[in-house]
Amino acid sequence: MHSEHAKCLEEFMLCLEEKRYYDAHEALEALWFPRRFEKDPEMDLLKGFINASVSFELIKRSREEPSKRAWKNYLKYRPLLYKINSEHTNTYHTISRYLDTLYNLKRV
Repeated sequence: MHSEHAKCLEEFMLCLEEKRYYDAHEALEALWFPRRFEKDPEMDLLKGFINASVSFELIKRSREEPSKRAWKNYLKYRPLLYKINSEHTNTYHTISRYLDTLYNLKRV
């Protein structure tokens, strides 16, 4: 059986694939928000993923400058992929590659 954490990550990816970026944000917010004050690189990485989905939502709304700021926040946290020790590390790498592809190809 999948953990709640894994289910939220799956929901995040599904929402991205369906271009439901606000919902993607909400999927990870459920994991991140209760633990947002912890000094935990994994939670910071989730915050970065949230920022990426916010960036995409802002692009949809033609808000280019705020979108760029949100994307820069994602980029700030992305190096944490190589510093965390989690059972979800492979999934995080998959998510990161997908986010980068969407952004670079402008398929938002």
